Amino acid sequence: MKTKKGLAITLYSLFLVLSLTLGFKPGIQTGKNLLDFTVQMMKVLPFAFILIGLFEVWVPREAVERHMGSASGWKGHLWAVILAAPMVGGLYVAFPMAYTLHKKGAGLGAIFTFLGASSLCRIPMLIFEASFLGVKFSLARLAVSLPLVIGSSAILGRVLEKKGYEIRLEE
Repeated sequence: MKTKKGLAITLYSLFLVLSLTLGFKPGIQTGKNLLDFTVQMMKVLPFAFILIGLFEVWVPREAVERHMGSASGWKGHLWAVILAAPMVGGLYVAFPMAYTLHKKGAGLGAIFTFLGASSLCRIPMLIFEASFLGVKFSLARLAVSLPLVIGSSAILGRVLEKKGYEIRLEE
C-alpha cells in the first residue's frame, strides 16, 4: 500500500514539474490550486488541532459520556450541534474531533449529528451564506436540514449500537 501512495505522489509531482517546464496550463493551474489549498489548510489546521488537543486534555471523559453518551438522548444531539456550530475548517477538523469524542465515550448518534452539523450549521459558513442568499434562506435551510440530520443520526446510531457496532480506535 505504501508503494502505491509513493508512486502516486511521485507521478503527481512529476506531472506538476513537467507542466511547469512545458507550459501546460491545466497542470500549472493544478499546481497553483494545490499551493492555495495547502496555504489555506496551514492557516487553520494547526490551531484547530491545538484546540482538539486541549479538549482531549481538559474535558473529562465523564462529562462527554454524560452529555453526549448513548444514554444522553436528544440532549446529546443538541450538544453535538452546539459543539459543531463555532467550528472552522470543515470536515478536516470535524473528523479528528469526532475521533476524540468517540474516545471520550460519545454515542454514535451524537457523533453522526456532530459530523452532519459540522457540514451544515457552522456559524462562519452561515454568515457567509446569509450575506449572499439572505437570512430567510439560511434559516429555512437550517429548519429543514438540521432535523433531518439529527433524526437520521439518531436512527443510524441506535441501529448500529443494537447490532454491536464498534469503531476500532488504533493508536
